[in-house]
Formats: sequence, structure tokens, C-alpha cells
Amino acid sequence: MKEIERLASGERLSLEEWRALIADEESYPTAVLGEMAVSVRDAIYGRRVFIRGLIEFTSYCRNDCYYCGIRRSNGRAERYRMTPEAILDTCALGYARGFRTFVLQGGEDPYWSDDILSPLIMRIKESCPEAAVTLSLGERSDESYQRLREAGADRYLLRHETADSVHYGRLHPSSMSLDNRKRCLRTLKRLGYQTGAGMMIGSPFSSVDTLAADMAFLQELSPEMVGMGPFIPHHDTPFRDERRGSVALTLRMISLVRLALPHALIPATTALATASEDGHILGFNAGANVVMPNITPEREREKYSLYDGKKITGDEDGSDLCPLFEGFRIAGYEASMERGDYL
Repeated sequence: MKEIERLASGERLSLEEWRALIADEESYPTAVLGEMAVSVRDAIYGRRVFIRGLIEFTSYCRNDCYYCGIRRSNGRAERYRMTPEAILDTCALGYARGFRTFVLQGGEDPYWSDDILSPLIMRIKESCPEAAVTLSLGERSDESYQRLREAGADRYLLRHETADSVHYGRLHPSSMSLDNRKRCLRTLKRLGYQTGAGMMIGSPFSSVDTLAADMAFLQELSPEMVGMGPFIPHHDTPFRDERRGSVALTLRMISLVRLALPHALIPATTALATASEDGHILGFNAGANVVMPNITPEREREKYSLYDGKKITGDEDGSDLCPLFEGFRIAGYEASMERGDYL
């Protein structure tokens, strides 16, 4: 497996080499890649799984991405905005429960200007002094990213979704561009955010070639975080009749990302847990090391519907994490509420 040896030495692979690693199960068995990925992760982070509190605070979005349940054109989506005070209260409750990272995620909602977000971030940092603040708010201007960073934001998640420009154009309206998405990611890196990219696995029109482009881009960008989950259709989108992405391929890609970016923080995503009952553990066994329980207030939680069947009940909602953590322990992992910064 000379390609794996080259990854271990920090070399970038060609698109042809990535295609082989992604597609050639006989030469590169998924189980073997998973074992290698776990070994790499354990050498850096051990068996710790870092817990983040996810707050989905607005379901309004100016964009019209063809795969997303809160896309602008979906007139049946339930829209809501949490108030800054409600967000602060949710953080305070989460902080008391032990959370030391909060992920503020929402659609690209123009209401949330820098003048509103910056004081909010500062107040979260004041009231939860040991906590990291992660933002996932989509594409913004360089000036906006800088101002939010100065307010105290530590991390920013912005999945690129696909690094193939033709594929990107088939998933998004013409008002959006892969070039701008990449520009945003590079700006975030330059400003000192711990930056997260990532892609949907098995999205419509994807292929081994598009996944190879993803891996080449991730090697170039070298983000601190990479989020991946299987594509799951939403009934109110143009892709309602498309098939789900493969769990097996998602796990293979998690392992390959771990081997390419050994220090990356990689979540076992809610989409993976939705697609497979054992999704979290399968993700850890492929090299992931982050979970983001949803601590959004219950009255809003079901309204943030990006795809059908989203797992949001029981031990997923953040109200009682004991069953979740016990499941991790039984599988040989330790749930960690610490900030879990990039090492």
C-alpha cells in the first residue's frame, strides 16, 4: 500500500491515486483502512470522543440548494429564529451540564448581522469562559469573518459539499459558486479559525472522480475539521426521489480522511447516525472522534429539517447523555466534554 505510506509521510496524492484508494476494495479493503485510521487517531487523540453541543438557531436561509430541506423555495418549511437571549440560555444550560464547545448552526439568514452576532459571541464567551464557540453560518464576507473572529469565535464549519465545479453546479443554483466557497474556507484559515470543510457522500451525480477531487482539495486546504455524512433526501426538494448515500462508502471516506489528515477532528455525524442505528460507533471504528448532540430547545428542534428522518430523539437530544456515553464506553471509547482542540 505505497499510497498509504506516502500519506503517512505527508505527501499529496494524484487524482488517479485517490481514485484507486476510493474504488479499489480488493487492493485496499475498507476494514484494513479502518484499522489503520483508528491506529493513527489513537496515537494522537487516544480513545476520546469529543462532545459538542449543537444549537440550530435559525431555519431561515437565503440560499436554494437543491438538496436542503430549509432551502429558500421550500414554502412548507417551518421557519424560526431563536433570540440571542434564548441562545445564551441554551449555552448556560449546556455549560452547567458540562459542555465546553457550542456549535451555533443555521441557514444563511440575513437577519444575523455582525452587529447582532458579535455581541452574542462575546456574551457567550463571558458567561461560558472555558467554552469554545464554533460557527456554522455559511458564506460571509472576509470582513464579517474577521469581525466574528475578533468577537471570540474559535472555529467555523463550512462544508464545501463537493470540490468538483461541475458537480457543485448540479447541486446548487447559479447564484452560488465553488470558487466562492473555497475563497471563504481559505479566508477562515488565514484568520486563524479552526476551519472545517467536508462533503456529502453519495449526493446526486457524485462519482469516484468527484470524491477524488474532494480528497485532493482537503489535502491542499488541510482543514482542522472535516465533516462527512451520507446524502439523505428531503421530501420537499428536487432530489426527493434520489437514493441515500452509502454508509459503507461514508465509513471508507472517513478512514481515508483520517489517513490523509491525521490530526483532523472528524465527527460521526447525525446523518450517519440517522442512516445506521450504530452510526456513531461505526464512525469511531473508521477513525472519527467527535459527536455533536443536539441541544436546541425541543420546541424548535424538529423544525430544522435538512433531510428526512433526522435522528433527534432520546439520547440524541442532549438532555440525558448517560445512555449515549455508556454506549461509547461499551464500544471502548471515552466521552470527553473538554474543548477538544485540534492537536
